Amino acid sequence: MKPESLQRESPEGKKREPSSRQRMRLSLIILSCILYPVTFAYVSCPLITEAASQGILTAGLIIFGLVFLTSLVLGRFWCAYFCPVGGLQEACNRVLRWPLRTTRADWLKYLVFLGIFGSIAYAIWSAGGLKTVDLLYRTQNGISILAAGGIVLFLGPVMITLLFALILGKRGFCHTFCPIAVMLMIGRKIRNLAGWPALHLKAEKERCNNCNACSKECPMSLDVHAMVKEEKMENAECILCASCADTCPKGAITYGIGKT
Repeated sequence: MKPESLQRESPEGKKREPSSRQRMRLSLIILSCILYPVTFAYVSCPLITEAASQGILTAGLIIFGLVFLTSLVLGRFWCAYFCPVGGLQEACNRVLRWPLRTTRADWLKYLVFLGIFGSIAYAIWSAGGLKTVDLLYRTQNGISILAAGGIVLFLGPVMITLLFALILGKRGFCHTFCPIAVMLMIGRKIRNLAGWPALHLKAEKERCNNCNACSKECPMSLDVHAMVKEEKMENAECILCASCADTCPKGAITYGIGKT
């Protein structure tokens, strides 16, 4: 399917309102943040590891597997639309509006990924495999924060995320510490090597008027303008939120599913 630009041109100098797609995206990701006290046990790496060491398959491990499978077509779509930690950071950015201060520590998330997923693999191996299923592990009636120790398990990731956001700026946790980001980047790399149709961005540099609005709107602080000029829109840190496509006054960036 050929990508289509879903953004019309706007008069020069006129401030653009968020598109319906971006309003929907922000609504979904902020909602996921609001629901985090209920859902954190289903996306908690420590709880998945703890359960795996007892030979228990949890909903969290299943969700991680499903999210990875989506990355083979949708890339880091999860990060843009559904991640509660991403929602918390976007809410912070709406208030603080601090730019990303540095990308020098981006390598750290790869070590975190190896540590966490290595621990999960070792836990499964040491338990002799996954023998039972508990989809509501460490929840009470399906609600995470009501379980024993739930408040501590909730506040820990929240405080760490806020710390990274305050120190590093916009989506600092995503850039520096998130193991799920690396998992989805691996999925995207597999897709790029295979070459099957997938969600992607495409640029037409001839239509660019050098307003730099795309770079300013990017929640991952990418130099989207430079990417447009090179017509190379693939970037491992891109979460495919389409903010750049929706803010471009000239429709120089398109967003859709197809081959690249």
